[in-house]
Amino acid sequence: MYIPKHFQVTDRTLLHGLMERFSFATLVTTHEGRPFATHLPFLVYPGVGDLGLLAGHVSRANDQWRDFADGSEALAIFQGQHAYISPSWYQVHPSVPTWNYMVVHAYGVPRVIEDGARVREVLGALVDKHEGAFDEPWRLDGLPDDYLDKMTRGIVAFELPIARLEGKFKLSQNRSEIDQRQVVESLASSADPLERELAAAMAAAM
Repeated sequence: MYIPKHFQVTDRTLLHGLMERFSFATLVTTHEGRPFATHLPFLVYPGVGDLGLLAGHVSRANDQWRDFADGSEALAIFQGQHAYISPSWYQVHPSVPTWNYMVVHAYGVPRVIEDGARVREVLGALVDKHEGAFDEPWRLDGLPDDYLDKMTRGIVAFELPIARLEGKFKLSQNRSEIDQRQVVESLASSADPLERELAAAMAAAM
């Protein structure tokens, strides 16, 4: 990923935090010589290995999992808050429109999880993560064993130890302080909650 130095983020706490907040990401591999992408929810384990570990699953009918066998590096893209930035918000003119955004790229060689207990652990953790906010969370272990076994055979669980981690938080750091503050004020007044979150991230980075 192209990262000008003033947009580069190396703080792992910030990077893992974005990955966990926006854990529905894009897994990219090379499939039969061409790029191939799947959109899926990930589990993020920040404390495993040097840079963390990702886990997830794809449908067994999705041949992307076969790309894991050759040991090639895969890319998981985590997209955080983003917004259009109007030049009308700047003090300095002439200026042009741009886009502010926060993104993390995680690279590593994925491996299929063969152990059935670990597969169920990953599936259960994904369910618990997304059911946790409900008053009456649905539980994976509430399914009949034969039904769960059938459903589990239809997926391929995998882990991706992170070998490289890149963060790009493009938050108007290349603009004057006055321009940055005016962008923050404009985004903070938006009806879009993600734009307001982006404004808060910009303010924290100033």
